Amino acid sequence: MRPGGQAVREQAARNAEALIAWAVGARERPLPEPVRRRAATILADDIGAMAAGSLEPQVQRAREGFARTATGAQEATILATGAPRADRYTAACANGMAITWCELDEGFRNASCHAGAYTLPALLAESEARGASVEELLRSLALAYEVTTRFALAYPFPTFNVHPHAAFATIGAAAAVSIARGHDAKTMLGAVTGAASMTFAGPFDTAVEGHLVRNGWTAAGAWIGLRAADWAEAGIAGGGATPHDVFTFSFGTRAFPEKLVEGLGGAWSVANGYHKIYACCGYAHSAVEATLEIRARMGARKPEDIDEIVVETGPGGMTLTTVDPATVLAAKFSIPHAVAATAQLGTAGARAFTHDTLAHAGIAALRRRVRLAPYDELQPAPKDRPARVRLKFKDGEELSALCESARGGADQPFDEPTLLSKLADNAGAVFPAAQPLLAAILRGDGALLSRPWRDVLAGMVRS
Repeated sequence: MRPGGQAVREQAARNAEALIAWAVGARERPLPEPVRRRAATILADDIGAMAAGSLEPQVQRAREGFARTATGAQEATILATGAPRADRYTAACANGMAITWCELDEGFRNASCHAGAYTLPALLAESEARGASVEELLRSLALAYEVTTRFALAYPFPTFNVHPHAAFATIGAAAAVSIARGHDAKTMLGAVTGAASMTFAGPFDTAVEGHLVRNGWTAAGAWIGLRAADWAEAGIAGGGATPHDVFTFSFGTRAFPEKLVEGLGGAWSVANGYHKIYACCGYAHSAVEATLEIRARMGARKPEDIDEIVVETGPGGMTLTTVDPATVLAAKFSIPHAVAATAQLGTAGARAFTHDTLAHAGIAALRRRVRLAPYDELQPAPKDRPARVRLKFKDGEELSALCESARGGADQPFDEPTLLSKLADNAGAVFPAAQPLLAAILRGDGALLSRPWRDVLAGMVRS
């Protein structure tokens, strides 16, 4: 007997069908303006993340490998220096490899899920290849984001065992491509559920230990999502209960199938996205903010005066324990490194998580002085990722700070100028024209929204 019983399984199948039917119907209606604007913000932020990731040496070498196996069709753009073009499958894989590399992509606050990273690599390639307008691209993004996050809400992992990039990337890509292609409800259900059957069990600790294959999961998810849409068109599809079986039976998640349909069309998931200005795992952000607050009060004290750093954190933070990260990715998933680098450098931006910081003597010494402890006063979201940081100095004095909820979420959002400045920092070296064009899309420039995405993108990547 499957977990939850047959009645729950049948409810899950009905609700999955209802969710997909809603998405197909909503595709024909304009987005509410606040939803459109949020979708445009996610688009801009994640394009910046792709551009930043494209500069990493491993990503560059992966692109060279993708180029050797490309079909020769030039229908979609790879967001990297020179804006090379390739078939949509190759472009989606290349952009999927880059999007999470720097830990600067957007995420969903109410569940462990980065729906922008799961939908956009495939959606950008498909929309460009099909000649979709910018407005259609934003609508597809908002709807696919909704579908993806609702599966993440319905099937939460009870512990940090499977990483969400492995669990939900295929679903997000399939939903996005299916919506962009105008599939009917039956075909879209087959694509999304078929993609759910091809999720993979990427361990969460792969990121904590710094194994770079974790950054390939969004690339693989984009390819699988595109192919799941192809195969659904050929009648090769999953069934309504397939996601329920995958998550509850194979992965052992909890099941809340009502989350698939609760409040559809009223509360939009894009409204609960969060954005990062710190280049590390979101579960470390409250500790970073508390450390920055303390650092501003240190006066004449120096990092070498610190005897111990105690970080009280929630369950997610308690998994980020690596003291001597072997790679930049491991550093991004290490509270000892994030806090030590912030205390030493006064920033948790990209320069706090470079190869040089791994061997930095001052940062390495501070990492070994960090002690993690459970935060005992945990509250519901958005205060479910808190941190209390105490710096104990060698002369016996202490400074402490509490951050119950890091900035960037719906409760404390960054304003648009801050995010556009981040976009300029991340994409400016690769695509100087990206920031003004994406800012105009965000504002709702009617002439841009009605233009084909491929034409706007061509102007964006022109050197």
